[in-house]
This record gives sequence, C-alpha cells and structure tokens, in this order.
Amino acid sequence: MRLSSVSPAAVLERILHPAQVLALSFGAAILVGAGLLMTPWASTGAPLGFVDALFTATSATCVTGLVVVDTGTALTRFGQGVVLTLIQLGGLGIMTYSSVFLLLAGRGLSFRGEALVEETLGQKHRTSPHRLVRDVFRFTLIIEAVGAAVLYTVFARSQPWDEALYSAVFHSVSAFCNAGFSLYATSFTAYRGDWVLNLTIMALITLGGLGFLVLEDLADAWKDRRAGRPARLGLHTKVVLATSAILTFGGAAGVWFFEAPNTLAGLPWQDQVLASLFQSVTARTAGFNTLDYGALTNTTLFLTILLMFVGASPGSCGGGIKTTTFAVVVGLFRDRLRARERVSLYRRTLPEATVARAVSLLMASFTFVTLVVFALLITEIGPVPHQSGGGRFLEIFFEAVSAFGTVGLSTGITSSVSTAGRLLLTFTMFVGRVGPLTLAIAVGRKREPGRFLYAEENLMVG
Repeated sequence: MRLSSVSPAAVLERILHPAQVLALSFGAAILVGAGLLMTPWASTGAPLGFVDALFTATSATCVTGLVVVDTGTALTRFGQGVVLTLIQLGGLGIMTYSSVFLLLAGRGLSFRGEALVEETLGQKHRTSPHRLVRDVFRFTLIIEAVGAAVLYTVFARSQPWDEALYSAVFHSVSAFCNAGFSLYATSFTAYRGDWVLNLTIMALITLGGLGFLVLEDLADAWKDRRAGRPARLGLHTKVVLATSAILTFGGAAGVWFFEAPNTLAGLPWQDQVLASLFQSVTARTAGFNTLDYGALTNTTLFLTILLMFVGASPGSCGGGIKTTTFAVVVGLFRDRLRARERVSLYRRTLPEATVARAVSLLMASFTFVTLVVFALLITEIGPVPHQSGGGRFLEIFFEAVSAFGTVGLSTGITSSVSTAGRLLLTFTMFVGRVGPLTLAIAVGRKREPGRFLYAEENLMVG
C-alpha cells in the first residue's frame, strides 16, 4: 500500500483555523529572527540579549519600528538584513509568501489555503485569492523598486553609490511596509525640507497602507478608463480613500495648528506644510519622523495617538483598528442620531454582522490598550504620586498606542523601558499586527451555537 506524503504545513492547515496558522506563522518568524539577531554576526558590539533581540524581531515582523538599539549603528549589515527580511515578510504576511511559492510550484491553493489568504489580506469579495496573491507580489516589487530608484537620487547626493543604493532599498521597503525602521538615528529630520524624499516616503507609506484590494481596484478602474469603459470603484475602495484623505489632511491641519508656535516656528511656510503633512501620514502606522516627537506639544501628541489608533486600512501593511472600522462606527453614530435602524455608506446598507464586527473590534482594541497602559504604569512608574511621574503618563500612553497600532513613533522612552515593559510592548506589537479578534479566534475554543434564547427584557441606557 502506497502512502502519500503530506507536508507538515498541510497537516497544520487541516487541523488549525486560518487565524491560528496566521498567528503561529508570525510567532515562528519572530523567534527565528530573534535567534539570528542574538548571533555575534548581527551586532557591532556585544551580541543582543534575548529580550532586546525578541523586541527587535517582533518590531520588524510586526512592521512597527520601535527600537531599543539603533538599527544603523548597533547592527551589522547582516543584522540589518535580518531586520529588512522580517519587515518584508511581516508587511506582506507570512502566509502570502507561502501561497506565492505554492502557486509558483504549480500546486495551487486549497480551500482552507484560500481562507488563510483572505484572513491575511482581508480579501473576501470579488477577486480570487489566486489573482490577489500574484498582484500582491507584483505591486510590491514594482512600488518598492520605483521608490528605491527615486530615493537613490536623494541619498546619492551625499553618500557613495553603494551606500546610497543600500539606504534607498532599505528605506523603500521599510516605508512601503509601514515599518518605520531607519538607518539614521534621527530618522528623516535632516531631510525635513527635501520635497523629493518627503513626497516619496509619504507616497510609499500611503500605498502600503491602503491595502492590496484597494490597489487592485484602482488598477482595474484605470484599465477600464483607458479602454473607454466606465470606471467603477467598490464600496470598500471608496470608504478607504475617503476616510484616509480626511484623516491625513485633517491630521496635517491639526499638527500645523498646534506646532506652528512650537517646533515649526521659524521654518519657511512650505517646510511647515511639508512637515505637518509628513507627521500626519507617518502617524498612520509608518513610524518615520521629520520632527522631534519628544519636543511636540501635548495636544499634538494626543492627536497623533488618535491617528495611530485608527491606523491604516484592511489588507494593508499597517495596523490599528483600520479606516473602515472607524468609518463604520462613525456611520453608526450618525445614523443612530438620525433615528435610522441600519447603517449606510455611499447609498449602500451595511450588513448588521459588519457593523457588529466593527463595534466589537473597536471595543476589543480599546480594552486591550487600556490594560496595556495600566500595566506599563505599574512597571514603569509604580506607586508614586502623580506629581513625581514627571508627565510620563502621556509618554506611556503614546508608547502603548504606537505599539498596538504598529506605528513605531516614540517620544524617546523606548530604550529606557524596563525589561518587563519591553516584554509587554513586544506582546502588544504582536497583538496589534495579528489583530485582537484574530488572536481571540486563534486561542479560543470552538463552541456550538446556542439552541435557545433567553426571555427578552428591556434595559434603560443613557
């Protein structure tokens, strides 16, 4: 009797839920990356300890950008290569790469494999997972290559060609994947007035944060327009584009208003506009900066916290609760004020399951971030009077949301966080990347649906 060989991946795919496979894949990549970063070849000085290596690997795989060691000086080219590889893997999703390799091998995707791609990319509608995976790979290579080519022209002005090329590739991948890792200790503050670099980085961040389904929808609309056919965008694309535009330009206006008398004072008006727009874009899970976040006003930091919490869009390289979740909750609030029972966007009524999922995701995320902030206050400040805290509550709040939203922005306290705090932030980055509900599904038990309902009784609220 002949026994057919079955790969371990296929066995896991049959046993585990796609969400569980996704979480395990990210966890495995983090552990492998941490092991590589602990080797002597990864550091310019003493090898990284387990906690620092785990933190760095998690930050890279979860495309966050928070660092406890300087990437450009503390890590060798090998260590930086490990970080860059983890960024690329994490940005696109471990399972996306696996699916690409399966397609190249001619094996195709199983039914559960398709579900896994949908879990990774958030794609559940028109496009087949087969086509979406191919487009993900194609879009990524094209966008990152174009971004690297443009950035090379900027870095080549002051660096040898090989260093300029390396820096261009590194920052192009980091920007498109919304990672925020930089080879420069002060990120892009030295390029605050460089329009080419700023616009390129912002374009890469935006494209990486829109989601691959939106990019594909835009590409199809462009093809239809060139062929003389009416170009139509799906509801998902419309909501993502509109919400992203409102948050980006609204955030930029807020940064300029609050920072004009502070960090923007003395700069030419065009540099003020550019810096304000850059901070608003980068707060949407990217993590680069051209202003010193340790010197920003409290109002700007709180505004950034709100932008980081919302984050990017579904199926993208970014984190946060996502723009569509925010749009659905705002739509729910608006329609309840109008005494409407169902939520509608762009003259389309949303399924009640979608609205419930958005509200659940918002509440789960808010609860999780609240618990993280409580825990960090215990580990980093302890039982001291609030006057002795020195204003660290806002800094800790900022750090927690940055980790959850996989943003990577910091007021400068990351390297001084305790060991317990670093482990907590590591877990927060992992949850923020995989997703609160996805992680809950991955670790939760399957339950049989209820066979009865309790008697109904009203409850006064408000």
